[in-house]
Amino acid sequence: MASKGLFLTVSLLAVAAIGAGSYYTLKSNQQAKEAAEAAKLKLVLDKEVSPCDDFFLHACGPWIKANPIPADRSRWGTFDELQQRNQNLLHDILEKAAKGNEAGTAKIGAFYAACMDEAAADAAGVAPVKPLLDQIAAVKDKAALGALIATLHNAGVNALFGFGAQQSFAKAEDTIAAFDQGGLGLPDRDYYFKDDERSTKLRDAYVKHVAAIFVLAGDGADMADKKAAAVMAFETKLATGTMGKVDRRDTAKLNNPTSFDAFTGSAKAVDFAAYVRDVGAPAFTDMNVNDPGFFTNLDKALAETSLDDIKTYLAWQSLRATAPWLSKGFVDENFGFYGKTLSGAAENRPRWKRCTTAADSALGEDLGKHFVEAAFGPEHKARMLVMLDDLRAAYAEDIKQLDWMSEETKAKALEKLSMMAQKIGYPENWRDYTALEVKKDDLVGNQFRSAKFENAYQMAKIGKKVDKNEWFMTPPTVNAYYDPSQNNINFPAGILQPPFFDFKADDGLNYGAIGAVIGHEMTHGFDDEGRAFDAVGNLKDWWTEEDGHKFEAKAQCLVDQYGSYQVAGDTNQNGKLTLGENTADNGGLRLALMALKNRKGGEAALAAKDANGVTAEQKLFYGWASVWCSSSKPENERLRAQTDPHSAPRHRVNGTVANMPEFAKAFNCQPTDKMVRGDKACKVW
Repeated sequence: MASKGLFLTVSLLAVAAIGAGSYYTLKSNQQAKEAAEAAKLKLVLDKEVSPCDDFFLHACGPWIKANPIPADRSRWGTFDELQQRNQNLLHDILEKAAKGNEAGTAKIGAFYAACMDEAAADAAGVAPVKPLLDQIAAVKDKAALGALIATLHNAGVNALFGFGAQQSFAKAEDTIAAFDQGGLGLPDRDYYFKDDERSTKLRDAYVKHVAAIFVLAGDGADMADKKAAAVMAFETKLATGTMGKVDRRDTAKLNNPTSFDAFTGSAKAVDFAAYVRDVGAPAFTDMNVNDPGFFTNLDKALAETSLDDIKTYLAWQSLRATAPWLSKGFVDENFGFYGKTLSGAAENRPRWKRCTTAADSALGEDLGKHFVEAAFGPEHKARMLVMLDDLRAAYAEDIKQLDWMSEETKAKALEKLSMMAQKIGYPENWRDYTALEVKKDDLVGNQFRSAKFENAYQMAKIGKKVDKNEWFMTPPTVNAYYDPSQNNINFPAGILQPPFFDFKADDGLNYGAIGAVIGHEMTHGFDDEGRAFDAVGNLKDWWTEEDGHKFEAKAQCLVDQYGSYQVAGDTNQNGKLTLGENTADNGGLRLALMALKNRKGGEAALAAKDANGVTAEQKLFYGWASVWCSSSKPENERLRAQTDPHSAPRHRVNGTVANMPEFAKAFNCQPTDKMVRGDKACKVW
């Protein structure tokens, strides 16, 4: 079960609200501080747009106009601003590390230096990936595919299928082996089958891209075209058996426990015993197959496809994995399809940004230690702990007052909430990268070795107890997540930064932004996926049958609401795909409001206006809207509508506030206004 991430564009609106002093010493001190902050507060709003007509444009319109999408981006938002500031700090750390000789930064410095050596990459051409291509070419029969795929997976190549460690659905404390689908070059299975004009053109562009990569690797144009056609034909066969994103949100469909002997007895086209041996996995018996139908189809696809065409596909996946780090022709061609055609960006990101991201991916906690030292102090954690306590208390209050849930289910929901662990900032114990060899003059080799290092790290978990202190995001990451198998919420240091989260800033804004994020992650424990797991992380139905049906009816309201929204003027969002995130958005903001009300001392305090005539309640909604201030290229919007479980920013803002009568009251909206859904409003939590 994948962790539920926020993946948001999160930050505060264009607000000047930075004060001084510690947090929560005496209540009178806090009130005095907020009074001082109110005098500084200036919200930049579009007064030509009524908050009751389009709250997103009212709150974010000026920011969007002042911040056009950069040429190297397909979307740009306040979240991206924060992410860029974090990346600037990482860049400074890496530049110093690359130039210095300090033992504590040697690995990150060498990795970054090799990545930034563009001249060496251009001189090497396709040579760095040639050993892999030669291994593929040397295969004489399909019986050798198992060992070959192990080699490719250890090099970070997404070939045929996935394999790794997975927390047991039945015994959450155990880690077992799991096989999964994989191997596609397009973002989702539906790209291979949709027959509308746009999808057809995209498939044509993909085939041309594959051919262009083969030409860069040394093939003539005719041969490259034949190879590209073979790749497309084989990937289409794989896609036929690939489970769709909506189906994968039903965790019960992913829960298919079996034994390794039983699995290899039914899946015969690949020598999985050789694969498991060579990929470095320990011996195991119990395992899970996330999608048995994929492996049934894989047998069929491999049987129907010639060895030469399979080898062509594997060569393509190897080139695709390494193209961003080869010579300029490969880099440009890779960006031309995946960055420009698919996402709509006009220019590739500067190399230093790509190399900083790569270093964060390969050596995340080694680099993250230095980020935390520079950007995350104890005062951040102190205020987060206060807010987490406030949100947890609000959720308990919310559960107790639900009119649709039985007392039996409420008791178990409260137990799950009370056992929901929280992690803030960074790991208690940093990962040890001693075994990872990094060279200053071997960019692609560093990529291969880091992939193998990570693969070995994951394989070593199989058969062991789950480490609940482990993080699945690096410290500089601007995101947060809920893990249903561990029942914990996680907030990396990267997201706990000004202006998104400012430990000195106004309560209303902070509770509307990071407070709603806290509530969002908590609510994931009770959305359509999270509710299937119990308090310790086992996949277990703890609901009464009647309560389950009531939940589904309430959730369907959100499916219908968000499924009616369009992006790019022509593409409907998928209400089922986005259900979990929409549930978390609506629940999170409602909980943040409850927490702020309790913190302030009641309705009267929420409604009191500051020196600028803005109430604490209004600030909360402005803080929420500011989380999503962003704009996107149409290509990016369409891509995300098909692949992203999160609704578009505008709909996350407007859809959520339109469901809240508290918003209508705060802004004096009328029943006929667009931001008021009235008796059509959806409410689960």
